[in-house]
Order: sequence, then structure tokens, then C-alpha cells
Amino acid sequence: MSLLEGPLWPYLLVILAGFLPTEIFRSLAVFFARGLDEDSEILIFVRGVATALLAAVIARLVLFPSGDLLSLPLALRVGAVALGFAVFLLARRSVFLGILAGEALIIAGAWYGQSSS
Repeated sequence: MSLLEGPLWPYLLVILAGFLPTEIFRSLAVFFARGLDEDSEILIFVRGVATALLAAVIARLVLFPSGDLLSLPLALRVGAVALGFAVFLLARRSVFLGILAGEALIIAGAWYGQSSS
């Protein structure tokens, strides 16, 4: 019981409530998706819906932010998305580099805005 009372209990909670339940479904998806044709109409539809949901989440974060993003100007948030997308395309569709570039601009803009005021 000392594990539940110590400083590590939040990590245990994340593993038990966050990681394990989703990992079961990921494993089942991998198992059942083995024989699916990647170019089938249903998977093209699913990929389109997933892309649209991701675009909606990004648009919501940019246009209607909360928390610390609210203090950043809209132009900076839109610019970070545009830079991230441009780097994604220029870096041979590297999601990692696109996200890194967008985050770098947000951090630099927040730091510059904080230091200039």
C-alpha cells in the first residue's frame, strides 16, 4: 500500500487508467487489421474522418484557445501552424519536424512577447 501513498501514485494511475485500457484495443486493432487492404474504400473513409477530426482539433486550439495559448496573439498561433505545415512538406512529410518547427515558433513568440513587455 505504500506505493499508493508515495509520490509515484499518479504514475501508477496513468498506467492503470490511461495506458493499459487503450493498449488492449490497440493490440486488438493490430490483430484484426492484418488482412485488410490498405486501399479499400472503408479504410480511405476512416483515414479521411481521422484527418478531419485532427484538423478540427487543431483549428479549435488555434481559433479558440484556452490557458496560456489565450495570451498569445492569433497571428502567432496561425503562423506557427503555417510554419509547421510548410516544414512538414519541405522535410519529406516529417510530422516530427513539422511539430518541432511549430512549437519552436510558439515558444519563441511567447518568450519574445514576455521579454518585450
